[in-house]
Amino acid sequence: MPSQTIQWFPGHMAKTRRLITENLGSVDIVIELLDARIPASSKNPEIDRLTANKPRLTILTKASLADPEATARWLEASEGRMLAVDTVTGEGVKSIAPTVRTILSDKLKRYAEKGMKGRSIRAMIVGIPNVGKSSLVNRLGGGKKAKVEDRPGVTLTKQWVPTSVGIDLLDMPGVLWPRFDDRTTGERLAFTGAIRDAILDTEELGCALCRDLFRDHRDLFCARYKLDPEELADAAPYELLCAVARKRGFLLSGGELNTERASEILLDEFREAKIGRITLDPPPRAKTAETNGSEQDGEAG
Repeated sequence: MPSQTIQWFPGHMAKTRRLITENLGSVDIVIELLDARIPASSKNPEIDRLTANKPRLTILTKASLADPEATARWLEASEGRMLAVDTVTGEGVKSIAPTVRTILSDKLKRYAEKGMKGRSIRAMIVGIPNVGKSSLVNRLGGGKKAKVEDRPGVTLTKQWVPTSVGIDLLDMPGVLWPRFDDRTTGERLAFTGAIRDAILDTEELGCALCRDLFRDHRDLFCARYKLDPEELADAAPYELLCAVARKRGFLLSGGELNTERASEILLDEFREAKIGRITLDPPPRAKTAETNGSEQDGEAG
């Protein structure tokens, strides 16, 4: 099966880059959201360039879908510069405001000295499409104020949302970058729904996800689809997808396996954590004495 090069950079994303630059001077801090399942792959390298010299808080969203042990290791590696949050359960949301105030403590002290104590903090929310920006804004805003849908590209313009915790949020549209450095990054963004499904070859994406799940999360994958790992030990990705289709009884007229339907179900069940709480990007390795304090990164995206 020929492989596709996954890219998605519609016109509104170029506009978002301009919006970030134009509005940076009106905010005190940038809150960058990453998908807890793919913290490395979901980090837009252009955000660092566009928001240089601005205080930053990084938040791992959708934490209830990710492997909690992997998330803990990502947080540990960040040395206090990252939080894990889940907007569905509300877990971790209450820690955002005090963490923001800690990061901005010097600036808030200067405001107080100028008689501006109590001034609302202004924060820009940035991240890739479908990472949960609007859901987080609504959690902090205390109600449904930003449009939320489980598909990328819903928020197309900036919107200010006040909150009850003393932070005004500037919700920016999701933005990717024009070209991914490697194929794995594009695939993982597609697996998690950051790229519009309509532009993708669903069957090829299903094969790629079968490959990765069988390689790195074999027990969860085989348990979900009642597969025998020994029988499939040398199976190609397409054969794994066929095995999923066969077990689920996805057949076309004439008895042919409906691998496209199997791919759709596989992607949906991965995104909903029905296969299990899975993190695709391995966390960085902890610092050790053997490495003389230097951080050894794991394979990430």
